Amino acid sequence: MPEERSTEPVTSKAGKESEAPAPRPPRRLRLLLSVAAVVLTLDVITKVLAVRLLPPGQPVSIIGDTVTWTLVRNSGAAFSMATGYTWLLTLIATGVVAGIFWMGRRLVSPWWAVGLGMILGGATGNLVDRFFRAPGPLRGHVVDFLSVGWWPVFNVADPAVVGGAILLVVLSVFGYDFDAVGRRRVVDADKADQR
Repeated sequence: MPEERSTEPVTSKAGKESEAPAPRPPRRLRLLLSVAAVVLTLDVITKVLAVRLLPPGQPVSIIGDTVTWTLVRNSGAAFSMATGYTWLLTLIATGVVAGIFWMGRRLVSPWWAVGLGMILGGATGNLVDRFFRAPGPLRGHVVDFLSVGWWPVFNVADPAVVGGAILLVVLSVFGYDFDAVGRRRVVDADKADQR
């Protein structure tokens, strides 16, 4: 008597395991936001203390004349660059913050999360000043209070933004993508042609 064959697909444990998608690497948005929160908190607290405790424009010596507390209001960008373009800098910083949130959804690399978090925290700290300090919204002057040697007066946000940007450049140069855990693999041109 001929054996009846089932029309149902044959499945096995091994077959199901081989069809299972590879595990997705963890997203790093929480790390990015944590780093940003630390930078933002430090920036806001130090600015409030500087405004409350320091006399405007009068250096207070920390290490001789080399390192001083000097309270100034900055209408420019980081380290007092681009003075007078406050509204434009506000719009650019707002775009940067929005772009970082957009990238954060696909962020996998923990180092990119740290770098982007530093930039996000610093940009947000200076945006708080631009929106809420005198002379008014989109024109507010950023509080700067740290002076080191000949370097322009700055705040906590400035080196966070610059340090984060340097970290991202280094990661890019060495082949680390924001949406991958490890380095990019370079495929030889000969191997690519053979495929």
